[in-house]
Amino acid sequence: MLKKLSLVLSGAVMCLSLNANAAENWRVWNIHNDGHPNTGAMDLFADMVNTTTAGEVKVEVFHGGVLGSQPDALEQVRLGAIEVGNFNLGPIGPIVKEANLVSLPFIFKSVPQMFRVLDGEAGDIMSKAMADAGILPLAWFDAGARSFYAQKAINTPDDVKGLKIRVMNNNLYTSMISAMGGNPSPMAFSEVQQALKTGVVDGAENNFPSFKNVGHYEVTKNYSMSEHLIIPECICVNTKKFNALSPALQAAVRGAAKGAALYQRAMWSVQSGQARAEVEAAGIKVNEIADKGPFQDAMVKVYDEYLAANPDMKKLVELARATK
Repeated sequence: MLKKLSLVLSGAVMCLSLNANAAENWRVWNIHNDGHPNTGAMDLFADMVNTTTAGEVKVEVFHGGVLGSQPDALEQVRLGAIEVGNFNLGPIGPIVKEANLVSLPFIFKSVPQMFRVLDGEAGDIMSKAMADAGILPLAWFDAGARSFYAQKAINTPDDVKGLKIRVMNNNLYTSMISAMGGNPSPMAFSEVQQALKTGVVDGAENNFPSFKNVGHYEVTKNYSMSEHLIIPECICVNTKKFNALSPALQAAVRGAAKGAALYQRAMWSVQSGQARAEVEAAGIKVNEIADKGPFQDAMVKVYDEYLAANPDMKKLVELARATK
């Protein structure tokens, strides 16, 4: 599938007249390791850029967060020290207010609806704001729905009370946990496994592939399907670096990103199901939550406080909620 997609997109873009004067060497940051859908997708992105630009833009991907933590890499892409990153939008919210739309708990009805929001007016507003901040999104990746995992089952908001829950560094996530009576513990993703193992935190929240691929299932017992957040990831490029390219090279890079995103979404669908099956086979209890209403009710305070402090976000919230 990877070869076929690469060849199709290569043929579509190679007819462009590329700028012979451009000569760019780009580094790409990726936190994920081998076996993760995003790792294969970012390798495909690099292959397609290298091919479709005829070497005018040369891309090298660095996996496993070797170029720094996500906050560090995000700042480096903004500054242009690293050209491209595969980022979760959660940590972008504190930098770009509009990106916080995707971090509002239960804002999306489903993953397909989330993509329809991003492909509409709300997505255009968010993308422009990100580009103005130096982080231009080229394409959106699927990151599934995030749910809680801990030693105990979490079936209602009351089950979160008193628990120390690791979250990404965003005030909306800390407010979400606090609204349920829990103790939010922002920390780097690389620190979570040891924190779970030693009891520094009681639980965390993430999607099935991440839960499985980094071994968090080895140090916990329950995965509870709250699906409280549906947060996409992006292929983001430094705005100035991208704008400095010729129109033909820009089209080639965008085409490669969109092709990589199509591949990633297909692989995500397959691997998410596989990851769930594997952690269940390893002894993890997956708790289906039939009624998410109590969780959603607990978030009313989060929305009220956030929109009171950020009234200009009301339009984005309304656009997201109105999207079928």
